[in-house]
Amino acid sequence: MTLQPIVRPVTPQDLEALADMVRHLARFHGDTPTVTPATLARDCLGQAPWLHVLVAEVNGALCGYAMLCPRARAQFGERAMDLHHLYVQKDLRGRGVGGALVRAAEALADTLGARSLSVSSMPENDMAGQAYLAMGFRESRSRMRRFQRDF
Repeated sequence: MTLQPIVRPVTPQDLEALADMVRHLARFHGDTPTVTPATLARDCLGQAPWLHVLVAEVNGALCGYAMLCPRARAQFGERAMDLHHLYVQKDLRGRGVGGALVRAAEALADTLGARSLSVSSMPENDMAGQAYLAMGFRESRSRMRRFQRDF
């Protein structure tokens, strides 16, 4: 049965539940999460938000979220958004919550002037890949290597 979740921007009251979901997704990917409600408040609700976060609720309880980060394609004069995280509570997957979050993320990205929305998944996560393709994303292969330097 398809659900009709309420999708809305994150609020301070959501931060504890959001942190729990972020931790769950991190563990799924083999990461050791250190996120806290305070770091989420800083990054989503602070003076200069680093992330744009939408949450989904069903029957008054949070059950998923979409976390977006701005990107740019400066050589084309284009703004873009990356769907950095998409999470839906396991027992509600396949019932329309993810699709509602993606549609809301697309609308937010459009409102912010983005011309595209990108998302990535682990290569072995075929379920996520199929879901993204079904939602209208196309697979793109990057020619670039990524590097990171911590400080």
